[in-house]
Amino acid sequence: MAAQSETSSKAHEMAAQGATLLDVRTPEEYVQGHLPGARNIPVQVLSQRLDDVGPRETPVIVYCAAGGRSATAAELLKRAGFREVLNLGPMSAW
Repeated sequence: MAAQSETSSKAHEMAAQGATLLDVRTPEEYVQGHLPGARNIPVQVLSQRLDDVGPRETPVIVYCAAGGRSATAAELLKRAGFREVLNLGPMSAW
């Protein structure tokens, strides 16, 4: 539990400093509720939409419903050259 609250604190700090908040769930999940200001790019199409995430120098916070898709997305972003990627895991960790 302590690790999760550390991640949440780090995510809030990064967001306050202008990090991109990326929701990698489906559009249907996104419209049912998402974090304020989050961009929705489903993990299934993320590799084709990397430019939509933003500049690779801008930190990115990734989340999904349970943590699996965000872990996949975080790895993909790191391999694509994004310098700072934080996997928040489930949206409820916010």
